[in-house]
Amino acid sequence: MATNLRIAVIGQSNFAADVLEQLLENSSVKVVGVFTIPDKGSREDILATTAASHNIPVFKFASWRRKGVALPEVLEQYKSVGATLNLLPYCSQFIPMEVIDGAALGSICYHPSILPRHRGASAISWTLIEGDEIAGFSIFWADDGLDTGPLLLTRQTNLEPTDTLDSIYKRFLYPEGVKAMVLAVDMVAKGTAPKIVQTEVGATYDPAMFRAENQILNLQQSAERIWNFIRGLDSVPGAIATVLQADGSEEQVRLFGAHLYSAGPVRAAQEIKLKGLPKPAWVHENGLLIEGTDGQLVNVRRIKRGSKMINACDWFKLAEHHPITDFTEDELVKRTDLSAIWQAILKQSIEASTDFFAAGAGSMDVVRLVEEVKEAFDVPLENEQVFMAPVFEEFFDLLIRTLRQGSSGGSSSKISYEGFTLKANKREIRVPTQLFINGVFLDAEKQRTLDIINPTNEQLLCKVACASVADADKAVQAAHKAFYGSWKQVSARQRGLLMLRLADLMEQHKEELATIESVDSGAVYTLALKTHIGMSIDAWRYFAGWCDKIQGNTIPVNPARPNNVLTFTRKEPIGVCGLITPWNYPLMMLSWKMAACIAAGNTCLIKPAQTCPLTALKFAELSVLAGFPPGVINVLPGKGSEAGQAVADHGLVNKLGFTGSTPVGQHIMKSCAASNLKKCSLELGGKSPLVIFADCDLDKAVRHGMSSVFFNKGENCIAAGRLFVEDRIHDEFVRRVLKDLRTMTIGDPLNRSTAHGPQNHKAHFDKLIEFCETGVAEGAKLVYGGCRVPNMKGYFFMPTVFTDVADDMFIAKEESFGPIMIISKFNGSDVDSVMLRANRTDYGLASGVFTKDISKALNFADRIDAGTVFVNVYNKTDVAAPFGGFKQSGFGKDLGQEALNEYMKTKCVTIEY
Repeated sequence: MATNLRIAVIGQSNFAADVLEQLLENSSVKVVGVFTIPDKGSREDILATTAASHNIPVFKFASWRRKGVALPEVLEQYKSVGATLNLLPYCSQFIPMEVIDGAALGSICYHPSILPRHRGASAISWTLIEGDEIAGFSIFWADDGLDTGPLLLTRQTNLEPTDTLDSIYKRFLYPEGVKAMVLAVDMVAKGTAPKIVQTEVGATYDPAMFRAENQILNLQQSAERIWNFIRGLDSVPGAIATVLQADGSEEQVRLFGAHLYSAGPVRAAQEIKLKGLPKPAWVHENGLLIEGTDGQLVNVRRIKRGSKMINACDWFKLAEHHPITDFTEDELVKRTDLSAIWQAILKQSIEASTDFFAAGAGSMDVVRLVEEVKEAFDVPLENEQVFMAPVFEEFFDLLIRTLRQGSSGGSSSKISYEGFTLKANKREIRVPTQLFINGVFLDAEKQRTLDIINPTNEQLLCKVACASVADADKAVQAAHKAFYGSWKQVSARQRGLLMLRLADLMEQHKEELATIESVDSGAVYTLALKTHIGMSIDAWRYFAGWCDKIQGNTIPVNPARPNNVLTFTRKEPIGVCGLITPWNYPLMMLSWKMAACIAAGNTCLIKPAQTCPLTALKFAELSVLAGFPPGVINVLPGKGSEAGQAVADHGLVNKLGFTGSTPVGQHIMKSCAASNLKKCSLELGGKSPLVIFADCDLDKAVRHGMSSVFFNKGENCIAAGRLFVEDRIHDEFVRRVLKDLRTMTIGDPLNRSTAHGPQNHKAHFDKLIEFCETGVAEGAKLVYGGCRVPNMKGYFFMPTVFTDVADDMFIAKEESFGPIMIISKFNGSDVDSVMLRANRTDYGLASGVFTKDISKALNFADRIDAGTVFVNVYNKTDVAAPFGGFKQSGFGKDLGQEALNEYMKTKCVTIEY
């Protein structure tokens, strides 16, 4: 027969509050009073708050006794509620026996261990420290001993190797403990609660771990015991170790996040000495390695120095980040306001070391924090920034830095780098000249540099850092760490927002970027503004939209009856991607590849063209302002034979995207296979055919025919390498082309009237001269150009036209990659032959046809062996349309949805149920 209980709840914390909430759902139970601790400043314990919300009397005692004697006034207040059962779900105070025995049915108490083992205040810590395989909790009847009363019930769970003090509470002790307390009350009410006398066999009483002297880690023991001790104090208060500094001083730290280490030799480890450890410990890329007396290793992931938690791998990197110390009075007021926001969310007092997530915050708390900070301080923070700075002091530092930079995201003066000031186009533009690795600009190994020549005047523009093999490795390691670290914390949608912010910054700085591109690569400014930069911005915006739309499929498969099977696919990022881009569209080629790579969730390093890396470095600066975490984007100017080869050879690079010549692409592919069978996509050379039938719109054919060759000075991978013009219009076509060429404005690319600028660099310029000499020697008719522009300094090459070009000539088969039009005749009655000639090339990047006959056009599109087909237009590319070639023009796609597949892997998951 059930008894109506009058319960006094004695304790504190969220655990006790949850027990109270569930008790109130039981109609046979009446909670007559809640006894808890006094307020801490303005903060009331959550148990008191919960009780008050249900109109339950609340009593707050700083102490229940004095000199071992129960306080009469406390006893009087306790007796006033007339409790028949005392419930102690979590209680940090010593409760006198007059109270324990003061209820008719006695007192039941929650204890986080399987009694009798591990009695005392730190029982669960000792469960871990002693390496027990089973953890659990007991609910017992309190008596005058310390955790010695009869047992009411126990619950247990296997202790997993990944468990810590924090995780075992979250996954078992807390949720199951709340249920068990409510069940125990129900058993008492029904009269079915047992009283099982504890055995003394195996009984232990362990020291309290809230005493600092008991938190000191003994390093003179096995690796397993070191590991167990650290996880027994994780996430509070942490195991204490002492670092012996080089100057003889000592620094006390706390260790967190330990695991037994078995991953083999470590890279680039730095020695650190710990007091009591005869051998050195080692800081490496994944933490701090400590060797036990058995020769085995423990790895520690996090270290607390004072109030600041850091990744152990960053021990020697603290000098690279200089926390703000010169706060203004107004900023200190903001610190108080920010603390109040955190306190309201976390419902606990806030210290400098308070970790937002360790305090129990979830995804909705992140949203609330960001929105309240936006409202309170008018600062544009995003959700991912909470994950990157979860400790209060770090978050406050981030807030103040953002406020000092302004809501626009700051300016280049806030980012430290060495560079030069480009004075051009009525502008003064600060341009970085160092490598960009792990979010900072730095010198190359041994301060090596490259000379960057202005192709317009052949003068030295600046010197840029030249990456070595070691520099490339440093960038790969940074990208690898970011991929498995901070970048993993950024959701797909947040990733898209970062990309959109970067695109907006590129838009704001587009005139600067176009000016740099024009001076550095020789691109005509108006074209650079519209295409080089404009299409780069479009690419980032387009792929930003894909970030949260990458998804797999469910697949109906044939199960083995009577079981059922669920099979689905996941699209996952590949990891670290290496990108190597050419010199004809420096920023656009970067954006075509990197935007898809980043959208898919990868990290990357890019080796821009040796001759014109400046827009890539300016882009790196903008990526910092956009808020990309360190290591996600890395830029390595340098030589292809060194830095580029190092990227292709690196075992941690899982994908290589390359645009360049076919011979280099073949070498790259061999390196990808020999290194680690890395995935690669190659956009290589071209000799794109353009067939012009007599029934075309001749004005349009001439206009687009010229653009197909002379666009961007002919430095265009899809340039029409050979024009086949029907004999009936051949002479007129050539006449019109020559007429337009004679009026083409050649000169300074920054001049708005200029249509044709200098070639990118001297080696290429010399190659074009040689190409034309070969054509003449083979008997092709040079009808225009073929030489340097007279009386003009710089790499200015005359737009050139060859006619009477036979199929076996060198210039008919090989790519010039310059402003050289190669024209051959064909007879309109023999379409089959012209198709054979158009396909008689090792390349298959692009193609084009001009005709008013839709049947001819579709027949051409059907039969041509090329990745892109233009009909009555040329050079019409769009970021949503896939781009890539066939045959020796390579494989894989840039742009469009298909480009995402180049940077993802498909995982198939099958579940039988």
